Amino acid sequence: MNTKMIERLVLASAATLFAGSAMAHTGVGSVHGFTAGLTHPLFGLDHLTAMVAVGLWAGLVGGKARFAYPAAFVVTMVLAGIWGMTGAALPGVEIGIGVSVVALGLAIAFNLTPPLAAGVAICAAFAIFHGHAHGAELPEDASGLSYAAGFVVATAALHGVGLVLAAQIARYAPRLARFAGGAMAVAGIAFLAG
Repeated sequence: MNTKMIERLVLASAATLFAGSAMAHTGVGSVHGFTAGLTHPLFGLDHLTAMVAVGLWAGLVGGKARFAYPAAFVVTMVLAGIWGMTGAALPGVEIGIGVSVVALGLAIAFNLTPPLAAGVAICAAFAIFHGHAHGAELPEDASGLSYAAGFVVATAALHGVGLVLAAQIARYAPRLARFAGGAMAVAGIAFLAG
């Protein structure tokens, strides 16, 4: 990937900050199957940003984090989604989602490389909010299993996008990662304010 391609990716990513409001919650649109689950994380800007951030941070930390951070996020998100489907309440879900974007962005911006267990714990903790939000808001008439499968596939794919970006950024434009992390943190603040 050359410098021009990286610049285009950054500009496209920055343009998403000016997109319409996130539609990640309260049953916006159809949520009745695999395709709805697959596309859902792509249209909720808060979720999209957090998922890419997990992969980007994991890729920049490197080593076992490249697998462990995304895996911890996905597994915990699924468990929290099941918990949310039971009707259990989790106070501050939306705040937790916004804070996750800010914190992950700052971890990238400041090039934080915690011990593996700490990074895994951070990703898992944030996944609780993301998973619970979607489990709690899944309509009763939706096909929960197929929707969840689509959501998990999309989440893992977005983590993969972050991992690929990390590899390219580290190779061609190392300072760009800090900028991207800062932009993600700012986006998270906007989600919290919004």
